[in-house]
Amino acid sequence: MNLQDQVIVVTGAAQGLGRAMAEEFAKQGANIALVDMQAEVVEAAATEIEKLGVRAKGYGVNVTDEQQVETVFAKIAADFGQINGLINSAGIMRDGMLLKVKEGQVVDKMPLQQFQSVLDVNVTGTFLCSREAAAQMVTTKSKGVIVNISSVSRAGNAGQTNYSASKAAVSTMTVSWGKELARFGIRTGCIAPGLVETAMAQQMRPEMRERFIKSVPMQRLAEVEELAHAAKFIFENDYFTGRTLELDGGTRV
Repeated sequence: MNLQDQVIVVTGAAQGLGRAMAEEFAKQGANIALVDMQAEVVEAAATEIEKLGVRAKGYGVNVTDEQQVETVFAKIAADFGQINGLINSAGIMRDGMLLKVKEGQVVDKMPLQQFQSVLDVNVTGTFLCSREAAAQMVTTKSKGVIVNISSVSRAGNAGQTNYSASKAAVSTMTVSWGKELARFGIRTGCIAPGLVETAMAQQMRPEMRERFIKSVPMQRLAEVEELAHAAKFIFENDYFTGRTLELDGGTRV
């Protein structure tokens, strides 16, 4: 896909990875619909992106709310005339052990709400946004691309029962949709990074951050621009669909 004048929706676009994705695609000439729960922040981000010479508009949306998602994708299609791509960058992490045990006694358990909240955003949000983007693409007969963000943790990681489960689901949904949507000219792709240099990573305890970096063959975290470049590859390579790009600096064996 040539990105010039295409309409790309980016979720979680107020800051961090989503904002970087939006900016990179705008630099390629794409018009951008920015979606995020932080309405004022995402609208301000859209104003800044318009300075790159493209159309951009921010939308305040909770991606876990079916009605809000249906409404906003219909509005985006009406505002821009069509939808040609979606990057599901919205996501959260609420790590914790399944059980906490002290001196052989269970002293705490991961609350259901902590588990479910991560699946709500990372899985249900990705599902709802992808469903509505695909529906708009089919309705307007627009070829398109859906890119999901998974993680190296999709293989399973201690302390990340909820996050690992959600990112495994995101990767497998990418495969399912690649098979289902190809007949409509819609491709799918997924990126599985390790830890990315974002505000979330900067909040890590220094010793944890250092320990993680030492486990990465490249000896550093991924930059948001590198993930944006990977998403750009998926969009531009018309034979890529239903697969996950691992962008983890060689972390996963």
